[in-house]
This record gives sequence, structure tokens and C-alpha cells, in this order.
Amino acid sequence: MQYDLILIGAGLANGLLAWRLQQLRPELSVLCLEQEAQAGGNHTWSFHESDLDATQQRWLAPLVVKRWPAYHVHFPAFSRRLHGGYASITSERFAEVLGQALGAALRTGCSVVELGRQRVTLASGEQLQARIVIDGRGGQASPHRVLGQQAFLGQLLRLHAPHGLQEPIVMDARVPQGEGYRFVYLLPFSDDTVLVEDTHYVDQHAPSAECMREHIALYLQQRGWHVAQCLREEQGVLPITLAEDFDAWWATLDGPLVSGLRAGLFHCTTGYSLPDAVRLADWLVAQPLDDPAQLRQALGRYLRGRWQQQRFYRLLNRMLFLAGRPNQRWQVMQRFQQLPAPLIARFYAGHSHWRDRLRILSGKPPVPVGQAVDAALRYSPSDFKERA
Repeated sequence: MQYDLILIGAGLANGLLAWRLQQLRPELSVLCLEQEAQAGGNHTWSFHESDLDATQQRWLAPLVVKRWPAYHVHFPAFSRRLHGGYASITSERFAEVLGQALGAALRTGCSVVELGRQRVTLASGEQLQARIVIDGRGGQASPHRVLGQQAFLGQLLRLHAPHGLQEPIVMDARVPQGEGYRFVYLLPFSDDTVLVEDTHYVDQHAPSAECMREHIALYLQQRGWHVAQCLREEQGVLPITLAEDFDAWWATLDGPLVSGLRAGLFHCTTGYSLPDAVRLADWLVAQPLDDPAQLRQALGRYLRGRWQQQRFYRLLNRMLFLAGRPNQRWQVMQRFQQLPAPLIARFYAGHSHWRDRLRILSGKPPVPVGQAVDAALRYSPSDFKERA
């Protein structure tokens, strides 16, 4: 059967693409293929309400399981409550909504063995044809990107007694650090249910899952929380981009189009991918989808624009990862989290203007100046190879 569009992978980016196309372009024949038993995998995605505009908030609303009016950060020198909505989506809700909406347009348990620009071959031997194929199966290593890591392990826990949290704690950095910036992330979903996540910004070697479980157990003990049941555990590594040669990377993509993390669509510093997935869905539904070559060119321009917009965040990442000692990285984040709240909101949204950038870089840096300058000058992957 000939499809207009086949989406490979039903994770966040492709799932939202399929859902939005069904809502606004129902005349198109779209098929979404997922290897696992359900869409969305095993994830919790969160976002600040200021990351999205009002229209985007409305169409995303059915997926949101919890909203809070503010969030907290804790560092050795201060604690702070920041106003502004914060919201979370779970993979369970994501799979439920998409499954009901897409019906036969979502096929799970499908293993793809070969991909082309307009052809998909499944492990079963079935061959599918489409005018356009988009691969959204997560991040992919490339010699044209230099990455750090945000490694995490989270446990959704039901406690024996109420935890007392009313709002999320996005960063609790009052914990032993180690080989990178470490913090604990907390999402209170009900009075006695909370997601506790141990997170590390590291160069390459992430702590083991067992180590992060021990960190969580110690954190719970220090808070006096006793676990009745672990409802779910999720683990992952988010890419943190330090440098990228966009033209060289794009030139290697001679197969299907790409989306989501595979397309580099995430906030380079925070690793948040939901706002970029929403924006890509809004962009794609407005494109003419009858000319594959035209769409490839348009997507290249779109991704290049996003790459250019994130230049400043890659600079900050290099300063975070390359300047100073790894176990002192928390000082950079502590300084940043004391800046004006509107600046922080624009930073998370990826909309920092020139005054924000000047304010972030002004003053005495919490890292050695010489190392900060050296880090700033390494703006392409070749700079890292030359200085290795």
C-alpha cells in the first residue's frame, strides 16, 4: 500500500507528528510504526508553560497528567521558588491518547530492518511504500557532534505517608557531587506519590544504574520517606551538545528524513525535547507534503535555523563541561539560578535575547577565566580533535 507518510518510531516527536497530522490533515494517509508494545516508551516529559504559546498549550493539553503553578530549586547557598506553570506528560497517558486517536494508523510490535527515502522493510518481510519516510528513533552518534551527557535514573514511588511537597523541585543540588554536576529532581503527582530522579551532567562515563538507585535510597532516607511501592523506573541519557558542524552532519543524511533527537531537536543545555517536538509538529502540518525533495530542503532550512538559535547554549555547555573541575560545576548552575526569573524562563524556552546573554556572561565567572576562554573558542568538532 502506498502511504503519504510513514513515521518510524512512535516516541515523543513522531507520536506528536502523527497525532497533529490526524487532527489537521486527515486527508493524508499516515502510518506510524513502533517496535515496542506501545507508543512513548517509558518516559516522563516535562515542560515550562512559558516554553509554548497558548495554541500549543491547548492542543497538547489532553496529554498532560499534572500541572503546578511554580517550582523550586535548592543549592548550598540558597533556595528559591520560581513562579510560572510547570507540567508533565507520562508515557502511559501518551500511549493511551495516541492509541485511541490513531487506531490502525499506529502499528506496534513492528521491527524495521531496512529504510530508504520512500521504502520500509519490516522484519516480517513486509515492504511498505510512502511518498515520505521520517525516522524518529532517538539520538544517533555522529562524528560531527561533540556531546556531553545528562544521565538519569528516576523512580515513581508510592510512599507510606504523605511527602509534603506541593510543587516540583526541579533541582536539588544539596547532594554530594562527584564527577560532574549532580542534582535530584522531584515531581509530586499526588500526596503520597512522587517521581524521584537522580541526574548527572557528566563528560562520558555515567554512573551505573545501581549507583543511582543507591543515591535515591539515601536521599529518601535523609528526607524520612519510606517506600510502599516502586510503581515504575525509568533510565536514560540525554545528549548535551558542546559543538556541531551542521553542514557536515546534514550532508550525511541521504536516507529518510529525521525528527526528534535524531534531528538534533532538543534544548542543547537542558536536554528538554518536548517544546521542540511540539514546534516541529506545528511546522510539518503546515508544509506541502506532495514533493519529497521540496520537503527535504525545507526541513534542512528549519533544522539549520534551530542550530543557529542554539549557538549560545552550546557555548555555555562548553564552559560548563570544559572549564573548572567537574565536581565544581554546581557553582555555575547556582549562579545562573539566582538570575532574574524572566531571564531564566526565556532560557528554558530557548529564547534568550542579547541582553540575557550579556547578563549570563557578565560578572566574575565561577570557573577559571583562561579555561572559560579556551572552552568558548572550541566551537566546532575539529577544534576538539586538534586539542585532544
